[in-house]
Amino acid sequence: MPLRRLTMSCLVGVLGISALLSGATEQMAVADVRPGMVGIGRTVFDGTHVEEFKAHILGVLENVIGPHRNLIIARLEGGPLANTGVIAGMSGSPVYIDGRLVGAVSYALGSFSKEPIAGITPIAEMTDSTTLSEIRPAGARVHLDFPLSRENLTAAFRKALNWNRPFADRPGDAHFATSVAGLGGDQLGTLLRPIATPLVMSGFEPDVADLFGRAFRDQGFIPTGGSAAGFHLGEMPFEGPLKPGDAIGVMLVGGDLRLGGTGTVTHIDGDRVYAFGHPMYNLGPTQYPMTRAYVYTVLPSLFSSMKLSSTGEIIGAFTQDRATAIAGRLGPGPRTIPITVSLESARAPKRTFHFDVVNDQLFGPLMTYASILNTLGSYERQFGSATYSVRGSASVKKHDPIVLNNLFSGDQAPMAAAAYVVAPITYLLGNDYEKVDLDGVNLTIGTAEEPRTATLERVWLDDPRPRAGRTAPLKVLFRTYRGEEIVRTVPIEIPANASGALSLLVSDGARLGLAEQREARLPQPRSVDQMIKSINKGRRNNTLYVKLLGTEAGAVVNGELLSSLPPSVLGVLEGDRNGGNFNPLHSATLGEWELPTEHAVSGSRTLTITISSN
Repeated sequence: MPLRRLTMSCLVGVLGISALLSGATEQMAVADVRPGMVGIGRTVFDGTHVEEFKAHILGVLENVIGPHRNLIIARLEGGPLANTGVIAGMSGSPVYIDGRLVGAVSYALGSFSKEPIAGITPIAEMTDSTTLSEIRPAGARVHLDFPLSRENLTAAFRKALNWNRPFADRPGDAHFATSVAGLGGDQLGTLLRPIATPLVMSGFEPDVADLFGRAFRDQGFIPTGGSAAGFHLGEMPFEGPLKPGDAIGVMLVGGDLRLGGTGTVTHIDGDRVYAFGHPMYNLGPTQYPMTRAYVYTVLPSLFSSMKLSSTGEIIGAFTQDRATAIAGRLGPGPRTIPITVSLESARAPKRTFHFDVVNDQLFGPLMTYASILNTLGSYERQFGSATYSVRGSASVKKHDPIVLNNLFSGDQAPMAAAAYVVAPITYLLGNDYEKVDLDGVNLTIGTAEEPRTATLERVWLDDPRPRAGRTAPLKVLFRTYRGEEIVRTVPIEIPANASGALSLLVSDGARLGLAEQREARLPQPRSVDQMIKSINKGRRNNTLYVKLLGTEAGAVVNGELLSSLPPSVLGVLEGDRNGGNFNPLHSATLGEWELPTEHAVSGSRTLTITISSN
């Protein structure tokens, strides 16, 4: 009798392998799964070699994350599982019963579990959920508060990426008759979680790795190091075409930095690939680069054992990120956003870095921010005041480029410089008018290990009653961080028809922007072209802005600022508000001037002048 069981087991294994090789794997429905069945799972514990483990079926947990969402519960056995428990990186490991594919190992009990109890996502639910639409939900985007800090960046991750929770919040949410390890089925349902995903972070300096690692860790990832064992991209010893049980990667950043998650392939149908058995972030339609992955070893841990792995070459694109699986196609990788950063410093030769960031309205801005901040943190000092000048552009397909030109100085200068680049990218990728494709970002960042700040202290005119139609020299005094007084002159052209009392406002860009917002002077863009125009008109930190303000009325019409409108025109616009967006203004800008400086200057002064008609 034992010999017969061994023969049948071998036959089932041969039939299963044959089915895999033929690409015609038969599937087992959840209704056919019974407690006591023994399945064969496949995953990589070391290198690229797929090994088998056993899955002893305990039962089926029904309605776990919604109607008709089921989870097959099994106790795993084999390989290192007795010492490690369920391993982070096993997500997607296929399980077969009698040669038929049941589903993917995808859930596990919480930390410190003594037994390798796992949840298996049924294969039918994986394939059904990933055939949904290509339209991204409006909420699947990042909302960042600028200027960025460690606290609000982490908060942005937590707010935007909040799928990771127990799939059953209350005991009554799931129904399971069998008890496991002294727990009733209902209790078991509240303890199961998606298996953690190892997060490869290669090339990140410790401070930035900790900042982003903490945010990702809250969302069900385990941050790890990058390449190891002497392998480089393209040199990893992969064995033939991709197959079920192979390790697979999801790349978010490539090039001189690498950041991405790793898991396991569940099923391949032609060029279609299914993996994980749970979401990466449940964002719906995506464009994640799909990569091979190499497993260096398994690290046992009472808290959470994990595969130490690394992503490899791009072999396709993950186009769906759903509640029960991620899925995509083998072939060319998706379009990414190329980013080039050149560092210029008086103390070192020019250095240039190249990154490829995932083209995604959520991860695109965050990964761009991480790449720039990491570059600055790796090659410039992280503590103490410093100064960064940012010059460059972001190319936008079918639109004008975004022009980047600003200066940042002080203790938070690296974060401010990185956020300055990320802000317009976030703004454009999350717009409600049309899908925007970035062709690339090219930056040159000059660095200095000293602050270059200044404070505006005084403005005046030598002639207190300037004449209409003449030029009046406006004197501006600002004091540098060293205490040096600098006086600059701005020629102010007084309009020929000006009379009476006028105001001269001299301000830094930030204060002027806030004042304009309070007075509703800032036009609200109504198209991508207007958004880019607004971005390119943005105020710079190293510039003082001068405005000559009169009492004539104006308006913002359909996103455009119109100053000094005649009363007759204002009357027509006021009487026909159905003709477009109309916002009246109670003063007019008669002239605008800019005063560039070599410092990040702050302050605001207003000077009232009386125009002489003689």
